[in-house]
Amino acid sequence: MATRTMSPVLLIGGSGHVGARAARALRRLHPDLPIAIAGRDGRKASAVAAEVGGPTTATTVDVGRDDLGLERGASFSAVVAFVKDEGTNALKRAQADGVPYVAFSDFVGEIGPVVAHYVARPTRAPILMLGHTLGGTATLAALHLAQELRSVDTIAIACVIDPNDHGGPAALADFERLQQTGQAALLLDDGKWTWLRGDAATRRVVDAEGVALVVQALPLLDVVSLAAATDARSIRVDMGARDRTAGGAGLVTDLIVEVSGRRHDGASARLRYDLIDADSHSRLSAYGAAIATERLLGLAGGPPVGPGLYHPESVLDPASVIRRLEELGARVRRTQTAGA
Repeated sequence: MATRTMSPVLLIGGSGHVGARAARALRRLHPDLPIAIAGRDGRKASAVAAEVGGPTTATTVDVGRDDLGLERGASFSAVVAFVKDEGTNALKRAQADGVPYVAFSDFVGEIGPVVAHYVARPTRAPILMLGHTLGGTATLAALHLAQELRSVDTIAIACVIDPNDHGGPAALADFERLQQTGQAALLLDDGKWTWLRGDAATRRVVDAEGVALVVQALPLLDVVSLAAATDARSIRVDMGARDRTAGGAGLVTDLIVEVSGRRHDGASARLRYDLIDADSHSRLSAYGAAIATERLLGLAGGPPVGPGLYHPESVLDPASVIRRLEELGARVRRTQTAGA
């Protein structure tokens, strides 16, 4: 698809694990899209820009500065923050320029500043809250399955990763912040919002290879998104690492999405997606960010998204996201069992 002339998409943290993969995904989807790789290390950003190819440039950025440390007069078509925008400086820059902003690193208990900036300036720019499991891919997969059911009872999401998959510095910083703040995981349990910690927030799942493991609930935004979009009474999101003591292949990520409820004929059913990718969990996250960015810019799925405060399901079609993930190389396996 030809990309209309526009300013570069600014990827803050674009030289990191998720950001670099998102840049590559955007380049695959839109060969002519201008992209600016922004990071604290200019040399690293330049190396990623050269690897991505096409109209890709590199720049240094400092989210701690009001002006982000960018050249005066620089313009961008969107701002995607793959690192924690602690001072909301990147968000304020996007609002000032009237361009889409993607908040990628906010847990469910951290969205207050983003919401407040939207409330103060609701007509300035589209703001996408994407602090969801793997860049919103889990929420969209769950909604795709939910479309097959007359009513939804439970939604359970689990991201199963390799024990050696630690993500990049930004991911480690996110989890360190989570530990320091002591945030509990938010679940919807039989219609009641519940905050859980420790062993009370664990459960057992079976991955795509049939191996059982324990996963831990996390305070991610999928829970509130799915509660608003469906009539499910129980929703949770978890993450866990598989046991590789016996050896095995390289990094593999298995995103498990299970939706149970009643079919249109009244029969109970449990539907499941396994979204499997032979890489760290960063790549599925990057795919989600790339798909969301192209949608905000009007490069796929409709015209550019106007000012507003959005979750991924507000702007993305679930079926289209599943197709896009498969185009990018993820394997999607669907199973169904009777009984909820």
